Amino acid sequence: LKARRMRALRRSILSRPDSLRCLCAVAMAHKLVLDPFVLRSFDEPTGCLYQFDKSLFEKTVNAAFEDGSAPLVDGYAPFCKHVFVPNFTPAKVSALAISKENEALLRSAYEARTEQELPVLARWFPKEAVGEPPVAKFLDVILYSREQIRKEATAMGRPEELEEDAPWGIISVKPQDVDYELPMQPITMMRNTMVEEGGSGVPLEREKYIASVEFWAGHALIK
Repeated sequence: LKARRMRALRRSILSRPDSLRCLCAVAMAHKLVLDPFVLRSFDEPTGCLYQFDKSLFEKTVNAAFEDGSAPLVDGYAPFCKHVFVPNFTPAKVSALAISKENEALLRSAYEARTEQELPVLARWFPKEAVGEPPVAKFLDVILYSREQIRKEATAMGRPEELEEDAPWGIISVKPQDVDYELPMQPITMMRNTMVEEGGSGVPLEREKYIASVEFWAGHALIK
């Protein structure tokens, strides 16, 4: 009897076009969605995923997450998670080890990631100076919880970011050759202590900061 009722209910729902559209939308909804913060990686010429199809990226990452091949991995705070997937894009490794042969090629400038953030000192290797790096083996897809994204959006005055309901937002993508988290840059750790300046409001952990300095003292981004 219960099964017959369920079949009748299903036929009733599917007979209404508006309900069918609603069901399809729910079925197709992704749990991991691109956050506005990460779009510069797709839209700016210096982005690691410049001109790569955003819908395809989101669909592929969600497929790996849903089939269990890319589970959530804890990040630097409870609201931060990672999923590591084999690189299915043309994205190239984003950092290079510093050596005596290439250290003179390093460049530096004060930069801000968004118009709302304060500029901080950054250094990098110009891509034209070091040549094309190899295609990365993995993508570190960094996620923030919806609660954290709303907290930061409110603090920075971005009300348009409060409407999304997906539980996780993709806030960064790092092309790399290992399937585990590389140290966050020291300046990012510093910025994260100040939510009103674009950070996440997480206190600095001295040991993790020192580990970050040790790694980034010998590496620099390529762009």
